[in-house]
Amino acid sequence: MKKIMLCGGGSAGHVMPNVAVYENLKRQFEFSYIGTPAIEKEICNKFGIPFRTFEGVKLIRGKFFCNLKIPFKLFAAVCECKDILIDEQPDLLFCKGGYASLPPAIAAAKLKIPVLTHESDLTPGLANKIISKKSVKTLTTFQPTASLFKNGVYTGSPMRGCLFNRNKLDAKQKLGLDLKPAVLVFGGGSGSRKINDNLREIALELCKDYNVLHICGAGNAVETNISGYGQIEFCDDMGLLYAAADYAVARCGSNSAHELIALKIPTLFIPLDNGRSRGDQVQNADYFKSRGLCKVLRESELTPKTLKNAINALIRDEKLKTALRDSNLGCGNRNIEIEIKSILKSR
Repeated sequence: MKKIMLCGGGSAGHVMPNVAVYENLKRQFEFSYIGTPAIEKEICNKFGIPFRTFEGVKLIRGKFFCNLKIPFKLFAAVCECKDILIDEQPDLLFCKGGYASLPPAIAAAKLKIPVLTHESDLTPGLANKIISKKSVKTLTTFQPTASLFKNGVYTGSPMRGCLFNRNKLDAKQKLGLDLKPAVLVFGGGSGSRKINDNLREIALELCKDYNVLHICGAGNAVETNISGYGQIEFCDDMGLLYAAADYAVARCGSNSAHELIALKIPTLFIPLDNGRSRGDQVQNADYFKSRGLCKVLRESELTPKTLKNAINALIRDEKLKTALRDSNLGCGNRNIEIEIKSILKSR
């Protein structure tokens, strides 16, 4: 049986798409994972994916002196990854981007192991710009992104099968919701303090007409007696929450954004602003907005009043709902499977 080694880490956004690839193909190929002792290790242990650890190298934006040691750390990490790859003998390295993918990709290229990388965002991150030069192909979530790489191929986003074909009524019953429309609010894996604080200012008023499912992040729940307002610190089954949701308010990380649109859930995106990221969430949100597939509220404009008005506008927007119903943006699993098998066929 051919063996695929997965890599990518630093955040759940780099790891969960790899889990989707694993779940889709685990009956056809042997899998293992190479990553840093961070969130990727925790997630792989949970899903039973064999894991090999190396010490990662991360660029700290705006910290010149902290980055002076990067070349030496990168050399050591590549050597460490080479030893792991020689031991594991994978037929393919599948990279999902982020700093945790760079040393394994360089090591695999040196060992003549085919590298296949996947870029989630509309514009590529620094790691994938480098990795793409060592890859057989660079797969992309967004169609325009493929043209930015000489070896780019548009496939769409990998998504877990458990997100789809869930029963809405069953989901609402499991979550103890009544028949009022449900608004799912989340700000990424660890929550968002700014979204949390502004939402709680209007929760009482919102819950007169809607149920609110609020993923607030670990340790961020507060005492409340508002009927219809449910706090969830962390959810292992996003498919259940998506099934129950009639509307959503979320950041605009590529993976969750594509999931929400593929599931036809009308969404208000509040992208992480450029000051705390490289601006990828803003670009993602603008792309979807330009196609009429979402509404957007800038974080700089976020107040309890603007949030309440934006949620009400989202719920009234029939044109958006029609655009989502007509959208053909879906799961990229099948396209990614084809590209993986095409490479492994020659091995």
